[in-house]
Order: sequence, then structure tokens, then C-alpha cells
Amino acid sequence: MAQQVVRNPAILLALVIGFALAAPNPLGGADESLEYRVKAVFLLNFIKFTEWPPSAFTASDSPISICILGADPFGDSLDQVIAGESVNGKKVTAERLRQAPSAKACQVLFVSKSEKNLDKILPALGQGVLTVGDEETFIRAGGMISFIIEDRRVRFDINQTAAQNAALKLSSKLLSVARSVEK
Repeated sequence: MAQQVVRNPAILLALVIGFALAAPNPLGGADESLEYRVKAVFLLNFIKFTEWPPSAFTASDSPISICILGADPFGDSLDQVIAGESVNGKKVTAERLRQAPSAKACQVLFVSKSEKNLDKILPALGQGVLTVGDEETFIRAGGMISFIIEDRRVRFDINQTAAQNAALKLSSKLLSVARSVEK
């Protein structure tokens, strides 16, 4: 029974957010690996609360690919979090990229802090790519979800208009737990 509860995406998201908000000192500057492990879990949960158009995939059995553009801050945390995971019957995979992806190569694009040309990268992605970044300015540059550290805890802001423009539907459950939602 407990295993079924943890597999429920809404409860899993609530648990992750509860951990991120309630941990006594989850993100002191010295423990960046914990920060990115929490962010990796958030990335997986963002997938569970996002609906992609069929055109975002090259084939009906294509995996949901999380791509990291630029320097990879996750180390092996992301690979560990997504190991064996599938969402809506699609396997979840991770890739590391040195340049912006081609169309349909990624369904989630995490843009590392090392990438400075957001004004060129984000508009070129087209529809069907959920963009996630690590800085507050990411939302203003047209990104969809931006991780924020607030009171040493991982939070996130959402640019709902950017997601809608990319033909993505974000669940109201995801929107309700965001720190802020720009419409």
C-alpha cells in the first residue's frame, strides 16, 4: 500500500516539496550535491505534471528526454533519480549537451548557469520543450520554470505564458505549489 502512495504523482510532489520546505538545513552552501539531488527530483516531478503535444516526440514510443545544456551541476544525481522511471508509458532518459538541441531531441531542457545566450537559445527551441533554469532571470528571458533558493530551500517560479506558447499544459497542481506564476 505504501508503495502505491509514493507512486501517486500528486503525493510524490507533495512529499518532495515538503522535504524541500521543511528540512532543517537542506541547502547550506557546502552541500550543493543535496541541492541538485532535490532539483533532480523536481525535474522528474515536473514531467509528471506536464502534458506534451504528440508532435513533441519523433514517435509514439519515444522516451521523455531531459537534456542538460552546458555544465552539468547534477553529477550522477539525475541519472539515479530517473533510473527505471517512466511517465505515461514513456521511459525517462537524460542527456548532456554542449549546444542547443535539435527539434524533438529533448522534452525537458535544463539550461545550466554556464549558458549565457538565453535570448538566442530559448526562442530557437520551438514547441514541445519544457525549459528549466537555475536563475531568477531565466523566467524574464522566456524560460518556463526557474529554480530559486529561498531561505536555503529549493522553490520554483513558473512562466505559464511561455509554457502555453510552447504548446505545453502545466497541471494546476504544479501551478499551485510554485512560489509564483507569471501569466
